[in-house]
Amino acid sequence: MPLDVYKDWLGIPEGPRPPDHYELLRLVRFEDDPDKVQKHYRKLNAHVRKYATGEFSKESQELLNELARAMLCLTDPVRKREYDESLGREFEEEAGVRRPMEDILVAEGAISAGQRDEARRFAESRGLSLRDAVVQMKLADAETATRAMAAELGFSYVNLGELVPDDSVLDKLPRNTVKRNQALPLFVDDDVLLVACVHEPDPHLEEEIRLRYGVPMRPVLATPLAVNQAISKYYAAGMRDEAAAEAAAAVGKKGKAAAKKGSKKSVPVVKTSAAASPQQSQERRLVGILIMLWSLLGSALLDAFVLPNFISMPIPYLLTIIIPPIAVLYVLKVYWKK
Repeated sequence: MPLDVYKDWLGIPEGPRPPDHYELLRLVRFEDDPDKVQKHYRKLNAHVRKYATGEFSKESQELLNELARAMLCLTDPVRKREYDESLGREFEEEAGVRRPMEDILVAEGAISAGQRDEARRFAESRGLSLRDAVVQMKLADAETATRAMAAELGFSYVNLGELVPDDSVLDKLPRNTVKRNQALPLFVDDDVLLVACVHEPDPHLEEEIRLRYGVPMRPVLATPLAVNQAISKYYAAGMRDEAAAEAAAAVGKKGKAAAKKGSKKSVPVVKTSAAASPQQSQERRLVGILIMLWSLLGSALLDAFVLPNFISMPIPYLLTIIIPPIAVLYVLKVYWKK
């Protein structure tokens, strides 16, 4: 019998495949409690991870990402409402008012009212976000503070250690853009690119995402440490340079086509070079300096100890006069120009 991961691993009865988000996460349909959604997700995530190292590792990772997509949808107020409406749910019109993250932390018992006011003053005096202020003051851990920040902004929170981004998605965004914005593209879901961010994204990033991927982005929040560690892992030096360059070339063509059409609104096109990463350039510079230094030292040693054994009346500093200038010219004109 072929493997049915929904039935065999999650105990979901036979029926539509894939199941809807509520059935996938073993929730009552239209469950509105995000904490309960997160609780079910973490439980199922831990269960499916048991199969991650066996013969079904590929199926396991695909299901883990599917669980993550469902969780992110059902913990995002806007996306959840749209999804519920697609399932036939009717809502009464109401004005939704989001609470500030500090009030959320007080309501959850993470900080006291007095600590809330202290954190506000600390953030203002040091030019920090309230999330960073709360963490630096050790009033709450980074995950708790980020969850509250996500609730204030109306975003979902994601634990990046529980999912694996789509390689084809990572390839389209260059390392310098990812690092500059502290934003990691994850995967496309319902014609929207999910992007893990440290802060609310800049409009320029949203425009670049739309240009590169052809779909809008939807931010989800993660802790700064998690995002930076994931960037270091998935965008290590030398990774994705060729793919990012190809993507940049495609973006350039789109930008030129848009310019020809006389678009009133100019869209910034980010140029990405595949020549060398900053780390590779630094290494090349250090090697060039070593070449020049060794040419000077080596020729001086040859002049002092080797050349007199072969020439009865050696010209003083003959090799020192000839070799170092040649080495310097080679490094400046050839080696560093590669």
